[in-house]
Amino acid sequence: MVFMSSLSGKSASGHMALYNATKFGLRGFSTALRDDLRPYGVGVSTIFPGPIRDAGMIAETDVHIPRLGTRTTEAVAKATIHAVEENIAEVTVAPWSLRAATLLGSLAPELTSRLQRKTGGHTMMAAISRAQQHKR
Repeated sequence: MVFMSSLSGKSASGHMALYNATKFGLRGFSTALRDDLRPYGVGVSTIFPGPIRDAGMIAETDVHIPRLGTRTTEAVAKATIHAVEENIAEVTVAPWSLRAATLLGSLAPELTSRLQRKTGGHTMMAAISRAQQHKR
């Protein structure tokens, strides 16, 4: 069983409260379900992609994200296959810089929020959120 989440399920961002809540909830659900289904030989994996340049909410907006900070749908597909084949609980598909920022967001959320505001991440997330409003 595979669940597709987001880095937003590991570290929150301003302007994305509802999105973050669903992704955090999915992480908790999949972690518990993995443990519940283990005795029956059913694997549960959750994939945590960062920004994907060729599909999804980033590709659907005019918001510019540096190419080095993104991954492709092909990378997500390969990671998903690997997770299933190896029965890996969680797989993150993102460059090292976003993995590090996500870890920092888990350990020091207020510091990470300040850094997002200072580096323009907060503005970028606001633009993405505005561009996705028609879907709500």
